[in-house]
Amino acid sequence: MVVLLNLPPSVRQMLLRLVLAGLLFWSSIAAMLPTLPLYIAETGGTPQQVGFVMGAFAIGLICSRSWLGPLADRRGRKITLLIGLAVAAIAPIFYIFSHNLPLLIAVRLLHGVSIAGFTTGYMALVTDIAPPEHRGEIIGYTSLVHPIGVALGPSLGSWLQMHYSHGLVFIVASGLAALGFMAAAGVRAGNISPQLGVPRAEKSLFWRLLLAERLRIPSLVMLSVGLTFGTIATFIPLFIASERLDISAGLFYSVAAIASFIGRVATGSASDRWGRGLFISTSLACYVLAMLLLAQADTAVEVLWAAVLEGLAGGVIIPMVAALMADRSSPEERGRVLSLSLGGFDLGMALAGPLLGGLIDPLGYRLIFRVAAVFSLLGLTFFLTASSKSLPDSLRFALGMGRDRYAL
Repeated sequence: MVVLLNLPPSVRQMLLRLVLAGLLFWSSIAAMLPTLPLYIAETGGTPQQVGFVMGAFAIGLICSRSWLGPLADRRGRKITLLIGLAVAAIAPIFYIFSHNLPLLIAVRLLHGVSIAGFTTGYMALVTDIAPPEHRGEIIGYTSLVHPIGVALGPSLGSWLQMHYSHGLVFIVASGLAALGFMAAAGVRAGNISPQLGVPRAEKSLFWRLLLAERLRIPSLVMLSVGLTFGTIATFIPLFIASERLDISAGLFYSVAAIASFIGRVATGSASDRWGRGLFISTSLACYVLAMLLLAQADTAVEVLWAAVLEGLAGGVIIPMVAALMADRSSPEERGRVLSLSLGGFDLGMALAGPLLGGLIDPLGYRLIFRVAAVFSLLGLTFFLTASSKSLPDSLRFALGMGRDRYAL
């Protein structure tokens, strides 16, 4: 926390506006987590169709990252941040008027642009500000907006749904994002961001960056995490309702968010000393355990323990991978690199619902949680064996006993 106080006043003020915008943005997104799967089911959607609609969100994310990442490098981080907040304010209103699956899919595609724009702009701005020796710590603190927003949003959404209606959930979500847009509009990023500008030839090579050794394995890891998280985000409300467990989906997400908060506070500065690898490996192991626990959970307490493990895993791995990608990239390409690595997460989210939704009717929810555990286990295996330039280097880095050979 001391490092934040030592930043110039103008930078602290900008960070404060960014954090406020982030809290409002993630509260808006999370408020709809417990209500959307049920809303889609009430329109006549089967579990597989719920998966398709929820997965469309990530398709919008993936498609928009290919131009939002280069835009952040070419025109500055703030414009992508504002695009994300504007879409987050507009899209929820359209849900109110979407009463069939094609319309819901279209709105979800649009809504996906919000996270692509916001996360790319937000993480690139924070990384531009952070001194390299304190990068993990500052990213850890500023990324706390996600667990706090995700802790507040689902509880708010569940309460509004139970006492009022789905429509009011969407209106409140829109209002929160609109307030976030106003907060971010006051950010003066011109004097902070490095001199940017993507040569025209480089813009066409956006997706080819994935072939670079420094990006390939982190992107695969994020794909495995996206598949796991997409399973949780899509099917937890339906699983709880199906098993008649004495717990709300909103409480699950809130507990996970609190655990995420604790994980980020505990590991941000530690990763600057011990490296990112140990914390990424631990996060993936926690994902495996969380999914296995959900697969056999029969009580609300067991579900909540799974939420704690999932929250710790998700709360640590995303800022750690963001810090890792910042270590491995120059300022002129940072928007594209962050966009690509986070794009693996988006692809996993897009695939999880359609891929696993068809298994529910014949095999049940518990099997798909076991499949999600395998996804995380594969991600852990990739990271342990191929995160650096050789197998021994990879093991040392992933276990916190060696440096990152790809760091610039």
